[in-house]
Amino acid sequence: YLRTSQATAATMADHHDTTFESADSGASLTIPQQAGQVRKNGFIVIKGRPCKVVDVSTSKTGKHGHAKCHFVALDIFTGKKMEELVPSTHNCEVPNVQRQEYSLLDIDEDGFCSLMDDQGNTKDDLRLPSDENLAKQIQDMFDEGKELVVTVLKAMDEEAINMAKEAAAGK
Repeated sequence: YLRTSQATAATMADHHDTTFESADSGASLTIPQQAGQVRKNGFIVIKGRPCKVVDVSTSKTGKHGHAKCHFVALDIFTGKKMEELVPSTHNCEVPNVQRQEYSLLDIDEDGFCSLMDDQGNTKDDLRLPSDENLAKQIQDMFDEGKELVVTVLKAMDEEAINMAKEAAAGK
């Protein structure tokens, strides 16, 4: 009996040479959170878009109803206003939002930015922000020869520059 199970184990192992290659950290794009726990300035997914909550109001409903949370939020990439009404005891999706700072190296004529993180890795696939005021501010400061640090927001497989500031003099 022992001899056959060892032979079976060896042949089964031979068939499982699958390699998994992944470039991401393995973190999920969204996490569930009870609607009643989402606060103002927090994040929420509305209609499949990652949003920053600008207002939350909770209403008590009738005798057998649920309290409902009314969310007013802005899409973190487009700035579009979104609204959602969810029972406070139900789960809603919260996007996994990551921020990273990069030094701005160059802006090409198409508006693509050449960025470098603090480990020296470069990133060339992001455009100037869709917010025209921020894009103009970044372009103007860059044209003046100022050294800039931009903040890139990443959520749900989307990335965008959402802030820029002058680099500290010590760097």
